[in-house]
Amino acid sequence: MSKPEWAPDYGPPAPHPSAGASVIGARMPLIAYNINLATNRLEVAKKIAAAIRFSSGGFRYVKAMGIALEDRGIVQVSMNLTNYEKTPIFRVFEAVKREAERYGVNVLESEIVGLVPAAALVGTAEHVLQLSSFTPHQILENRLRDTSEG
Repeated sequence: MSKPEWAPDYGPPAPHPSAGASVIGARMPLIAYNINLATNRLEVAKKIAAAIRFSSGGFRYVKAMGIALEDRGIVQVSMNLTNYEKTPIFRVFEAVKREAERYGVNVLESEIVGLVPAAALVGTAEHVLQLSSFTPHQILENRLRDTSEG
């Protein structure tokens, strides 16, 4: 903390004598996103996951693995998307769909687990629907919030 590059954003540049210091970090919201494939071939899901995850040369903000959903008799590409602005959901979906087609497999469905930023879905809708001149102000809830705040 005494070095300039380690100076805190808030508070003194030294730990408190008896309480120490607290460190808080922030990151983009993580989106837990899964794509289910219409096959039970686990090797296909694993190959697709390897093709799209960053650690194997895929998308920079994607962590992915192939898993079997044995109770349903299908497989899944299970992902964590760590920056939806730089690697949008639609881009990942399209890549998985293309990779699955290479193996003669269709996408069955996809799912978002937990919460997702509205901006991530709006960006996907803009792309998939090819919306021209669309603005977030056209979203009803945004407009209602804007008028209630002002």
